[in-house]
Amino acid sequence: MNTEQIGKVVLDASFKVHTKLGPGLLESVYESALAKELRKLGLRVERQKPIPVYYDGELLEDVGFRADLIIQNLVLIELKSVTQITDLFKKTTWNYLRLSGITLGYLINFNGLHLKDGITRIVNGVEGKPHFAQP
Repeated sequence: MNTEQIGKVVLDASFKVHTKLGPGLLESVYESALAKELRKLGLRVERQKPIPVYYDGELLEDVGFRADLIIQNLVLIELKSVTQITDLFKKTTWNYLRLSGITLGYLINFNGLHLKDGITRIVNGVEGKPHFAQP
């Protein structure tokens, strides 16, 4: 399965989780449920995976960046359960992509009435510039 196919599976599973659980729960509940759905589909899912940060060629220790979900080491998912997605959330997700070397990410806000309104597709683009888009 390639990156785009995994992205589609992630979105389908996210809609399923949102339909079953609805909005208004803690982010950790959606994270756990989505990980379970993706594993049922045979995908390798890493939860709360540390993202290393290097400065001047040296690893910074005790830096607390963690990706909510990384699927097949190809797609990064950052989950939220908030009233509104901000540019800061988008920038943080892009930084996780940049630091991890992963190209495709999704910022998914499970707190909306319609999940489609809470999904931002983020591509770690050419020349270090992110591309943000609603799928």
